[in-house]
Amino acid sequence: MDPITQGALGAALPQSVVNSTEFKRKALTVTWVGCLAGMAPDLDVVIQSTTDPLLFLEYHRQFTHALIFIPIGALICAAVFHRWARQHLSFKSTYLVSLLGFATHAILDACTTYGTQLYWPFSDTRVAWNTIAVVDPLATLPLLALVIVSAIRSNQWYARIGLLWFLCYLTAGWVQRDRADTVAQALAQSRGHNSANISVKPGFANLLLWKSVYEFEQRYYVDAIRVGLETRHYTGDSVAKLDLKRDLPWLDPDSQQSVDLERFRWFSMDYLALDPTREDFVIDMRYSILPNEIKPLWGIVLSRQAAESDHVAFISLRDTSPPRLAKLWAMMTGETCIPEPSERDLANGNCDP
Repeated sequence: MDPITQGALGAALPQSVVNSTEFKRKALTVTWVGCLAGMAPDLDVVIQSTTDPLLFLEYHRQFTHALIFIPIGALICAAVFHRWARQHLSFKSTYLVSLLGFATHAILDACTTYGTQLYWPFSDTRVAWNTIAVVDPLATLPLLALVIVSAIRSNQWYARIGLLWFLCYLTAGWVQRDRADTVAQALAQSRGHNSANISVKPGFANLLLWKSVYEFEQRYYVDAIRVGLETRHYTGDSVAKLDLKRDLPWLDPDSQQSVDLERFRWFSMDYLALDPTREDFVIDMRYSILPNEIKPLWGIVLSRQAAESDHVAFISLRDTSPPRLAKLWAMMTGETCIPEPSERDLANGNCDP
């Protein structure tokens, strides 16, 4: 998740469980050590290359996020932090606080949709439980506020309440994901897609609006599903799943571009398609600002003119124009008709004419 949430959760756990007498005397030190340890695994973002644009995709959420690395990462943090923490904490206590803070990071990341290599080096599987968005203020802000109050007032109960709030929010995410999955299954069946492979993911910054992506007969279908007191879906688009022979017949299987494409396939968990508007742009179907559209947050560009050793280009897209955000808000609030409804919406009964 975002670094603010990671830091707040990294602080909340040691705040909640360290010796109460020790905490009252050393609350601020426990807080900043746990906070920094909770954010530390994301230092892997510095592993980048000016010549290989996909290198950061391989190493972000890799060894620093592995379960087996937690005690090692905590030891590194403790060794660095103890220089400033030693006036209040022994090295053993500094390590314990670092361990608790560091341990929260990978588990929280696995709750998102991005994918985390919890089992590295034994497996490169990207674990994604799809229960919370990478950024969710409703989960973060109460936790952050209670962590700050706990540190200022040297009172563990504020941190414990914050931790309880966050755990309840994650539990709500599990429930909402299962509700959205049920709606998505019914929607696919209503279209005659009875053997569809379905995945649902939380929308941006909320647990009400979810993105459904399913594959049926080598084609992806995307829809937005709102699960509040009542359920509603907003019909989306579909696109053919990437087929190398059909879509990129010119691609040399021995070229670096071909290797990069397979690296991107692994990163995106094989949710690949050609962008409908660009024949050279391979997109990750998992993400979009509007959950019922095929307009990716990122993808790779391949070139027919590239040399055999040339890498692909990685492109990140963020179209957050006011009209698009207005549509997103309309879906989140359960509007019957989103702004500028399409003919498909009207035809499928998702909007009242």
